[in-house]
Amino acid sequence: MVVEIPRWTNAKVEVVNNEKFNPLMQDIKKGKPRFVRNCFPHKGYIWNYGALPQTWEDPTCLHSETGARGDNDPIDAIEIGEGVAKRGEVKQVKVLGIMAMLDQGETDWKVVVIDTKDPMAAKLNDIDDVKKHYPGLLDATKHWFEVYKIPDGKERNEFAFNGECKDKAYANCIIAETHEAWQKLIHAKIPHKTETYNISVENTSVEGSPFRVESEPLKVTETHEVVREEDSEDYNGKWYFV
Repeated sequence: MVVEIPRWTNAKVEVVNNEKFNPLMQDIKKGKPRFVRNCFPHKGYIWNYGALPQTWEDPTCLHSETGARGDNDPIDAIEIGEGVAKRGEVKQVKVLGIMAMLDQGETDWKVVVIDTKDPMAAKLNDIDDVKKHYPGLLDATKHWFEVYKIPDGKERNEFAFNGECKDKAYANCIIAETHEAWQKLIHAKIPHKTETYNISVENTSVEGSPFRVESEPLKVTETHEVVREEDSEDYNGKWYFV
């Protein structure tokens, strides 16, 4: 996984799929950097949050079980290990389960994973192991996702499957589906630009992709600083009781 948001931090950073080479950038709302609010009893994100590369939640496809289309993003991963990750870090992770959040009518999968180097990794092989060794974490995760947008005036998020966290086998099937969708996208089997989305598909490594470009001439021409919560006037640090 690619880490977008380390645990206990608030800056809303994500893979931006309509920018060249899909960089990590802080979300901007009304010209100001966006921060996730602190919903009691938590501070920021309660796990290391990121995305699985080479996946795409297809917005043109209605999922048969969630009844909603994909959200046009890579599939999200929540890493539950003991270490606090660094933004931009690439972690090898073990898949444990998956939740299906419904965000404004779109399917937004959340894959539960653990860093393969974590001391608990050998004991965690499926979602029941998470329930056994981390009691309360999955319930806290569901509640966090339900309420984290409420302080910003948005509606409570809902979940498919009554909020149940599906097991590893189901998660791997969903990951395979989203990887297949990405393969179609990157090989021009699905349009990368429509009236509703515009994805930058240039890449330097995918064999057979018509969008592949040579890597040698590439240079970083622009950097995007992440504004930390303690450095921003738009972050108040308060708890929201929702």
